[in-house]
Amino acid sequence: MTLSVAIVGRPNVGKSTLFNRLVGKRLALVDDQPGVTRDLREGAARLADLRFVVIDTAGLEDVTDESLPGRMRRLTERAIGMADLCLFMIDGRTGVTATDEVFAEILRRQGTEVILLVNKAEGRAGEAGMLEAYALGLGEPVAVSAEHGEGMDEIYTRLRPFADAAEAAVAETAPAVDVDLPEDESAAPSFAPTPERPLQIAVIGRPNAGKSTLINRVIGEDRLLTGPEAGITRDAISLPADWHSTPVRIFDTAGMRKRARVTDKLEKLSVADGLRAVRFAEVVVVLLDARVPFEQQDLRIADLAESEGRAVVVALNKWDLADDKQARLKGLRADFEKLLPQLRGAPLVPVSALTGKGLDRLHEAIVSAHNVWNSRVPTAKLNQWLARMVEAHPPPAPGGRRIRLRYMTQAKTRPPGFVVMCSRPQELGQGYVRYLVNGLRADFEMPGTPIRLHLRSQGDRNPYRNKVKPGPSKLRKHLDKPGSRR
Repeated sequence: MTLSVAIVGRPNVGKSTLFNRLVGKRLALVDDQPGVTRDLREGAARLADLRFVVIDTAGLEDVTDESLPGRMRRLTERAIGMADLCLFMIDGRTGVTATDEVFAEILRRQGTEVILLVNKAEGRAGEAGMLEAYALGLGEPVAVSAEHGEGMDEIYTRLRPFADAAEAAVAETAPAVDVDLPEDESAAPSFAPTPERPLQIAVIGRPNAGKSTLINRVIGEDRLLTGPEAGITRDAISLPADWHSTPVRIFDTAGMRKRARVTDKLEKLSVADGLRAVRFAEVVVVLLDARVPFEQQDLRIADLAESEGRAVVVALNKWDLADDKQARLKGLRADFEKLLPQLRGAPLVPVSALTGKGLDRLHEAIVSAHNVWNSRVPTAKLNQWLARMVEAHPPPAPGGRRIRLRYMTQAKTRPPGFVVMCSRPQELGQGYVRYLVNGLRADFEMPGTPIRLHLRSQGDRNPYRNKVKPGPSKLRKHLDKPGSRR
């Protein structure tokens, strides 16, 4: 069992800054305004030779109702119960507040191991806060500066005994396990998800489409903050799960609005964080509200996923509220083919994140899209197919000279990328390229996945293609040089 450490404290005391410092990356959003962090974010932390799991939490506030701060507080209290140890952080420049005293009492009652950190204590700025911190009754405080990296050696010293105890517990309780390897390990496809390399899924969509609710339903617990308010999620949170025996890592992202409506600095950071999650993902689930699907922003979001080269699955959420489901689904499929021709054939799956209905079909669609995204077509089959396509519909003949398509090969996967060697590729129109791409989708069963088709000529590989032949005068000068052969 790896040591699990939760960072807790009031809003804006520097918890996310310390989290980023410990994981060595800028994973959590950081801003001067309080309440930036709302969900629990886990990361693999490293301090010298110490390895542990660190959890960034929302700022503790003295509320207990059903408001958004109240739900954030309950999520943080849950993280405290999950963790082996808490780093309770206060602001050394502000000193101990009444809210700090309330939550220090909560930590004492829960019996959780606590290390008290006095942040923003660089130089002599936190001396008064250090003295006040003793009154909380949580032992000797540690002066740190999360922003400047001061005090990390003292945190290491305090964490070391807990990490040793966790390792000893694992050594005592770990049973001997006999691992039966498959007879032919090479038979398994290299792209099959494993616990070490899970399938990366990003869920994107407009605000309040139900992304966090869907992910909570998939992982089987209320791990992400949800509610009727739009724009609750700010960070791109990644969560591991075993979904129908498929190891996955799911990224929850902030809702994406039209760029003209995004004026707040924090929302811009949230959207940028979501875009990074899309680039890390292998399959992108575009979640739409079935009551108002295919608005302009939905189309832009789906086009973004395709332009990034990700396998795309479109999920219609809140399907339990739709009327005349069969007729509506038929109409939505027709709209989808017309509005997003670049994703023709992509799965369109009706789901209900609230009830869990349709999630088994969503899982099947994601696995199938991932397999297609990794598919490879043998060169022999490709060239046989290319000959049939050219025979059925010959390429254009600009200026009376027919463009010749010589041969074709697949250069890459993830997404599938093909190269066609031809004469005068710059004169082959986009209409013929779309003809070939649509044929690849239909004949090799690659619906919905982005396909990259590149045209090359034989001259592209000739280093002397653009060289100018020397004229008679230059040749004569070369031959007149001493030592030149005539």
